[in-house]
Amino acid sequence: MAEKALEEEEQSVVVGLGSYKGKVRVINNTTNSEDYAAEEIMLLWGIQQPLLSKNNAFVAQSSLQLRIDACGRSLSILQSPSSLGAPGVTGSVMWDSGVILGKFLEHSVELGAISLQEKKVVELGSGCGLVGCLASLLGAQVILTDLPDRLRLLKKNVETNLYGEVRGSATVNELTWGDNLDPDLRDPSPDYVLGSDVIYSEEAVMDLLETLVELCGRQTTIILAGELRNDAILEYFLEAATKEFIVGRVDQKQWHPDYCSLRVVIYVLVKR
Repeated sequence: MAEKALEEEEQSVVVGLGSYKGKVRVINNTTNSEDYAAEEIMLLWGIQQPLLSKNNAFVAQSSLQLRIDACGRSLSILQSPSSLGAPGVTGSVMWDSGVILGKFLEHSVELGAISLQEKKVVELGSGCGLVGCLASLLGAQVILTDLPDRLRLLKKNVETNLYGEVRGSATVNELTWGDNLDPDLRDPSPDYVLGSDVIYSEEAVMDLLETLVELCGRQTTIILAGELRNDAILEYFLEAATKEFIVGRVDQKQWHPDYCSLRVVIYVLVKR
C-alpha cells in the first residue's frame, strides 16, 4: 500500500503552482475523485508518521525570546509564554511551522522559486510576526494581521526587528476571520497570502476559508504551513478548501535543508 501511495505521489507532482515555481504534489488535480482530503491524510499520517518525530524542534516556547538568523541579520522574536494557557491563544509564542515557513521563503527566494520584491503580501494570524518580518526583509510590502488582543506583541516584534535598511515594508492591521475586510487588504488583491499554524480548530476553518476566498484574486498565491497535530481538523480544512482552490503540497526537498520536520506540512493554494 505504501508503494502504491508513493507512486500516486509522483504522478501528481507538477512544477509551479501560482507564483511558486517549485515542485508541488497537487492533491486535487482530477475531476473523478471526491476523496482528495482522505487520500492526503492517509499519505501524511501513513508515510510521514508525524507524531513519531520531535515536537517543537526549532522553538523554545517557555522562553521570552526566540533568536533566529535569517536574511543577513539576527532576529529577536519576543514571546509571551504566560498567555499560552488561555483558551484559543496560540499566537503568543512561536511554533515550528512559523520558523519553517519563514526559512522556506528565504530559501525559495534564493533559489528563484519565489519573488517577493515589491509584492503585496498579507499574512493571516501573524502571531509573533516572524514570517511577515522575513517577507519584508525579502522585499515584500507586508500587511501583518491578527486579532485585536494579539497586536501589541506583534507590533513590538515588527518595530524591534525591522530596523535600518529594509528592502520591503511592514504594517500591522487588525483582522478577525469571517469579518468584512479592510479595503487596504483586498484592493488591490495581494500577490501572496501567508499563514502558519492557522488550521487549528474546526470552528476557525470556515471563517479562515471565507476570508481567503474574499481576500484572494486569481493572481494570488496562498502559502500555508501547518502543524500536523490532528488529522480530522486538517481533513476538514482540505475537504472545504479543495472546492474553492487548487491545493498543492510542497515536498520537503524544496524546503530549507536545515529547517525540515515531519510534523509540519506546507501547502500552496490558488483559486480555481
